[in-house]
Amino acid sequence: MQTNTSLKARAVRQMATTLAVLASILFLSAGSLRFWAAWLLVGLQAGLWTFFFVDFLKHDPHLLERRLQTNENEPTQQVFQKLFKLILIPAFILTGLDFRWGWSRAWLGPVPVGVVVAGQVVVVAGYCLVFWVMKTNTFAASTIQVEAKQTVIHGGPYALVRHPMYSSMSVTVLAVPLALGSYVTLPVFALLVPLLVYRLTHEERTLRRDLPGYEDYCERTRFRLVPWVW
Repeated sequence: MQTNTSLKARAVRQMATTLAVLASILFLSAGSLRFWAAWLLVGLQAGLWTFFFVDFLKHDPHLLERRLQTNENEPTQQVFQKLFKLILIPAFILTGLDFRWGWSRAWLGPVPVGVVVAGQVVVVAGYCLVFWVMKTNTFAASTIQVEAKQTVIHGGPYALVRHPMYSSMSVTVLAVPLALGSYVTLPVFALLVPLLVYRLTHEERTLRRDLPGYEDYCERTRFRLVPWVW
């Protein structure tokens, strides 16, 4: 009971901190609380993360524990984490500045409300795909590791691509700038996709080496990130 309470407190603290930092970045850089797309994005994330948190705390606390462990042991993955943040945080800052100074509006034309809403819908879809992945694979940790009792997962989204978590994250990061009404920051967010590709190739090498049966799974499931493409 005490362990479960501690896990709950850690998860709530991390979720609240992440949301508070994200909201602060967006609204401070925008210089206004009238950034309605940011309100919608933060609100949707809060709702989705709360739902995921409650579900995993009840049905799979071990997965929640794995998701809270974010410290990589290997130097190459520590570099990945730093680079990811180095791009992601300025990208969010730039979306707020775009709202404040109107770069997209001046250079490319105003982003239609329909595009913003569609971007928000795709972000939600991306998070739902992440949820599906984690419901399918209890070993979907935040760090690259192979545990003693880990098995190869080949059902659900893993029947389509070998790394559906990264597929979901790629969709999400590409939708976020449009969800925030920014054309000009789309190339910045897109820089995160090659980083995800770098990470998944490293993870695949680790799984091929340390996870029995993964080599055979790779032979059966051809595509890594995008079905019928790569």
